[in-house]
Amino acid sequence: MSRLIVRSRVDADGVLRVEVPLGTDEADHEMQVTIESLPTSLNPQADYVAWLESLAGSWQGDFEPMPQGDPEERDAF
Repeated sequence: MSRLIVRSRVDADGVLRVEVPLGTDEADHEMQVTIESLPTSLNPQADYVAWLESLAGSWQGDFEPMPQGDPEERDAF
């Protein structure tokens, strides 16, 4: 049997209920089930926007320009 991915959500009571339709061809075969948590958001772009918005107003220092030095001398045309 090939890999099968089934997504399910944990109920409010904290119990994960999963139904996996395998068919009669898989009857009397041993199976292995692996449970792993998915990221809380499946939308990375929304995560990035939320992170970016969280930065607004977080700077606590003064804005001071870095010293640029003296401009270089150029030859006249």
